[in-house]
Amino acid sequence: MDLAQYSSIACRIGFFGAFALLAMAVVERLANAAGYTTFLAQVARSGRMLEYAAVLLIFVIALLLREIRQQLKPGDAA
Repeated sequence: MDLAQYSSIACRIGFFGAFALLAMAVVERLANAAGYTTFLAQVARSGRMLEYAAVLLIFVIALLLREIRQQLKPGDAA
């Protein structure tokens, strides 16, 4: 496996991880609105989980832009 494959795998894991964090934050927020607490409240608040998801998505976007730049580089036959 080369670096491009590792980067692609990291992008996929990061993308799905960010959306998992987003889903957990929404579930936590809905549970809080209904008057319940979940086990997630002990780990991180829903706002903090949204921040983590946003940071992870920014990292994924940076990796994807790096891949695009590598593919558009002149003289690169691959």
